[in-house]
Amino acid sequence: MERKVRVRFAPSPTGALHLGGVRTALFNYLFAKHNGGDFLLRIEDTDQTRYVPGAEEYIIESLKWCGLTVDEGVGVGGEYGPYRQSERKDIYKKYALQLVESGHAYYSFDTAEELDALRKDCESRGETFIYNAANRGKLKNSLNLPAEEVQRLLDSEAHYVIRFKMPEHEDLKLYDIIRGEVHFNSSLLDDKVLYKSDGMPTYHLANIVDDHLMKITHVIRGEEWLPSLPLHVLLYKAFGWEDTMPEFAHLPLILKPVGNGKLSKRDGNKMGFPVFPMEFTDPATGEKWHGYKEDGYFPEAFINMLALLGWNPGTDQEIFSLQELCDLFTLDRVKKSGAKFDPEKTKWFNHKYLIAKPDEELAELVRPYLEAEGLPYDARKVARICALMKERYSFVKDLYEDCRFFFTAPTEFVEKDTKKYWKEGTRELMSELLDVLKSIDDYSFANTEKVISAWITDKQLGFGKVMNPFRVAIIGAAKGPHMFDVIEIIGKEETIRRMEKAIAAMQA
Repeated sequence: MERKVRVRFAPSPTGALHLGGVRTALFNYLFAKHNGGDFLLRIEDTDQTRYVPGAEEYIIESLKWCGLTVDEGVGVGGEYGPYRQSERKDIYKKYALQLVESGHAYYSFDTAEELDALRKDCESRGETFIYNAANRGKLKNSLNLPAEEVQRLLDSEAHYVIRFKMPEHEDLKLYDIIRGEVHFNSSLLDDKVLYKSDGMPTYHLANIVDDHLMKITHVIRGEEWLPSLPLHVLLYKAFGWEDTMPEFAHLPLILKPVGNGKLSKRDGNKMGFPVFPMEFTDPATGEKWHGYKEDGYFPEAFINMLALLGWNPGTDQEIFSLQELCDLFTLDRVKKSGAKFDPEKTKWFNHKYLIAKPDEELAELVRPYLEAEGLPYDARKVARICALMKERYSFVKDLYEDCRFFFTAPTEFVEKDTKKYWKEGTRELMSELLDVLKSIDDYSFANTEKVISAWITDKQLGFGKVMNPFRVAIIGAAKGPHMFDVIEIIGKEETIRRMEKAIAAMQA
């Protein structure tokens, strides 16, 4: 019988969630939804020394902002909980001891100082110390010590770790959904620590046990975990869980925009773009990292961009709703090679989502900016402005900043524009135009264009000679959309008030 697809996103609460982590969550989510499965959130907090207060809450809020709804896990619950590894401590010891009893693991009593001395000794000879089959027979562990001595050390609560006994000279041919067959030789691998005497498991043991108990069918994670694949597969075999072992898929790295290597949070700082979904303040240092949310990105645009970092839909289409991504996503279209991050492309996605938004919805997004400045909000007027201006912008904040002239009269005039367009005789010309503006009652684009154009023609004036200083008077600068659009939106009263103020200012 085919198992129901169950995948998990299992971050560690050691800081902000990097966009690479969000992409891992996204690909897990898309795979689950495409296959009618469940998306779980598990918090892997076994390493308490790296725990950062607030990080778990940050992860949960980031997933919510991205629209990735968790079916089961931390904050949601479910029948396979608890979903924090720190709350599952009692579970792991049983399985660690099971491996010792079956001969697949052993107690190691070597102290940190003794191991450090061995490493330094090897380095002095130009070698690398590896705790493995080549030297474990000479070290302080239960493979060499008499059973009575092992029991005495355990009874005396001596520090110990439980290590996996890596088999010797075994060629491992393993399968990865994205990379195909991958090969490892067990003799090149070390005997990883699985469990520590402080009662905490390492990632390797905890994630295998949890994935088994939570009935995970597919493990979709970053490329950096590929070297751990042989250990994880051997652990499944050691436990006798081979028949229910999940399939593995290792995602390609997200690379720096320029140069080589994995995208880091420092790259974002250097180049002026976020690498986290939401703003995060490090509680230890007070260092603040800005996020896509606070920088004005739409979550849909952010997710759309991430989906195409390493995954190819097989067509030229680039804009996808979350539902479309769920419908289309398959792991066989994930590339093996790293995906270069492009901050400008991310802005392009946001631009596309901004212009696709209904004008009424955009108007509501502009509303907080107006209210913050104590300016009145007229839904119809703001929607009209959004319709007219949105093609020019990638962010709502920029749209508002650049369109403030629709809401407030200019308090000053851009000097280079006044020098260019307000010349001798311009004030008198603007005074004549003011009289024309006063005579018009219908301020629709069509009517003001007709009346003012006829006046310009009658006076035998160049269009630019009138419209450029008129623009500076109304807007304060030589920018903005068509002037007949502007005065239709601000209305007759405001147009006349601004013209009178500009004429008076230029006189001075």
